[in-house]
Amino acid sequence: MLISRRQLLFTLATGTIASALPTASYAAQDPIYTGFFSSVAIDGYDPVAYFTQNKPVEGSEKFAYEWMGASWHFASVGNLETFKENPESYAPQYGGYCSWAVAQGDTASADPYAWRIVNNKLYLNYSAGIQRRWERDISGNIKRGDANWPNVLD
Repeated sequence: MLISRRQLLFTLATGTIASALPTASYAAQDPIYTGFFSSVAIDGYDPVAYFTQNKPVEGSEKFAYEWMGASWHFASVGNLETFKENPESYAPQYGGYCSWAVAQGDTASADPYAWRIVNNKLYLNYSAGIQRRWERDISGNIKRGDANWPNVLD
């Protein structure tokens, strides 16, 4: 029996879409936020630069390091080596997910330009507006975020 081109395309499309949907065993999110089609943390920004240059600085694939299932990019070999010595000190809290969202018991992407260092820890937020909301109660939001993390990934 022959099927029409439309039926074939529909069958292929629905089969592809159905196989791409997560099942219960794959629904948990990665511990490091990298975006849906990426494996790069913080959109390729150098996590060490937030501490040493007090601003977001784009990293380079030339200075990449795999840690916690993500590729981390650095602006220099020095920053790469600093991160490798103690990644927990430089990686953003909550795996780079939005700190406000985690405090609310959820996850969201983060903007490398919506950041703040509190008690020598890097926190990222979804946007400048969300960061302002997070900053209204930094200590309370950190306390709630710490209590929710990493359970929000489930």
